[in-house]
Amino acid sequence: MNAHRLPPVAPEVTATLVENLSPRLRKRLDAAVTKLGARTTRRDGDTVTIEVDDETELRLHAPGGVVATTDAITCGCLLAPACVHRAAAACAAPAADLAPEVVDRPTAEVPDPVSVTDLAAASATAPASETDRAPTPALDSASSPEVASPDQRAAADALWSAGAAVLEAGVDGAGAVTQSALLRAAHTARLRQLPRASGAALSVVTLLRAARAGDPSYRTADLVTALAELLGTAHRVGTSSGAELAAVRGRARRPYSPDGSLRLYGLFTEPVVTDSGHGGVRTWVAGSDGRLFTVGDVAPGGVGRALGVADRAVRLGDSALTHRELGRAGLAVAGATVSPDGRLGAGKGVKAVTARGAAWTEPPLAALWETPPSEQAARALRSTSRYADPDGGGNDLLFLDVELLGAVRESGGSCLLARCAGGVPVRLAVADDDPALAHRDNVTLLAAAPGTRLRIIGRLVPAPHPRLTLLACSHPSGEGTVDLGFDRLRRADLPDPTAPVHPAPPRPGGSGAHSPLYLLERRVEQTVPAGRAALGMLGDVTAETRRIRRAGLPTAAGLLTALCASAARRDRDLFGRLLPADTDGFATYWLAAARYTAAVAESLCSAAWEPTQEGAR
Repeated sequence: MNAHRLPPVAPEVTATLVENLSPRLRKRLDAAVTKLGARTTRRDGDTVTIEVDDETELRLHAPGGVVATTDAITCGCLLAPACVHRAAAACAAPAADLAPEVVDRPTAEVPDPVSVTDLAAASATAPASETDRAPTPALDSASSPEVASPDQRAAADALWSAGAAVLEAGVDGAGAVTQSALLRAAHTARLRQLPRASGAALSVVTLLRAARAGDPSYRTADLVTALAELLGTAHRVGTSSGAELAAVRGRARRPYSPDGSLRLYGLFTEPVVTDSGHGGVRTWVAGSDGRLFTVGDVAPGGVGRALGVADRAVRLGDSALTHRELGRAGLAVAGATVSPDGRLGAGKGVKAVTARGAAWTEPPLAALWETPPSEQAARALRSTSRYADPDGGGNDLLFLDVELLGAVRESGGSCLLARCAGGVPVRLAVADDDPALAHRDNVTLLAAAPGTRLRIIGRLVPAPHPRLTLLACSHPSGEGTVDLGFDRLRRADLPDPTAPVHPAPPRPGGSGAHSPLYLLERRVEQTVPAGRAALGMLGDVTAETRRIRRAGLPTAAGLLTALCASAARRDRDLFGRLLPADTDGFATYWLAAARYTAAVAESLCSAAWEPTQEGAR
């Protein structure tokens, strides 16, 4: 049984069902979740039925698509409603983020990077995930209290404790009971008007379930980021005030503000497929002043829906253009409304009619490619930072003129290597490996055409070397553009394969190529799957800290020493009995190390985009 076949369950429903179990049944809950996952399901309207055994059926009723009450999950076994099956079903289903709209990929902006030592000092103040919303009223910083209320502080403390418990147990130990504590804390935070922190907790639960289920899309780094966002946000609720507190609280609804009349020019359309089973498209357009906007349509449905929606009419005014047509045409919009991340609203007062588009080589679009790559990367980093403010502006797209150099092998496969302005070698990766989309096939074909010059649009991937996911490019023939997720190139579209082959440059060096920062990063990541105790058993790290200090990173060395010492520390009482571990203290050191490594990695990424000496000449 795939979890995505089950309807989302409200966090408070799952938490209540788990809390109502007897201690004996709680011990059996994880096994019951696993067992239930192997059973078949069937859907009939708003009801999903799971066959527990030959004689027992479990039903989840989800009017509106979400299981919103405990009574909506019923079981036919003799122990119902106090059975373990109801709680297991809730734990196996996706956690519902009760948001007014699907958030597919918001962007954000943070202040410019600061020095390594300053970053360490601010390392415990992480904002939470961009993707989190809740249905409570939005808070306005101008009218909200200057400091958090006692109820909000209590909710933040509960979130901190739940997040620290995950670090203590690790993925292997963070079963359904630990997850239910996170869900209860998330529900309370939402009621206390802390939607940002609430969503961060839901992200952690989703990733924990993916890790425990062996989901191939799961990455430990994602859970590291989500946990750091959760702990950092919970910490900041009690220490922030004024406008900073309003940002930490977050917004339940994305605010759209009037933007008058806009003349828009289509850039490209990309498919959007999320791990939560949602699918759709996002079309990027640019205004006459160079600002970027998006028009999206994302809902449950996966990759199949993404392919279908691309040819549906755009939900904006009276326009009859489809998304793919808009990516190459234009719009004249009156009464436009825009969110902080550039999304165009589709309210009743918005009027839009089709207009002439522009080629990428014509104004105003041509100006997007005139900004130096290093400046574009710095701007994109402010948007893609793991801890960026979701209400900030900006985007993570780069517009480059490149020369293709061919394929280059990597540990995870291969990607396309290109050279952009300033002689900077850029790795162009596949945006989505789903075979139903055209990304992989198109990049493979382009890799067979070294020497080809293209104008491309890609999304920045923070890494120690310049790296993008390739989204769109000019057609190799020079006529038109290619949406690489939808349009499929053919071999006949490529230049003569006998074109001169340019040797691929070696992997870029620089200060970050051999940085021992990974010694701290791997300790941060090791904590997540195995928990605090496993990190405490690693022994002496003097050799590692000495190597880090020699590289000029004394703060990193200090954080590694403190983290490992905190993990190994277990005090005893007067009778020699072990006292409970200091989970709060360890979580504080871990958060500082996670924030520090992320910030240094972003600084190394920014430096990698600077023009090479050969390119400068």
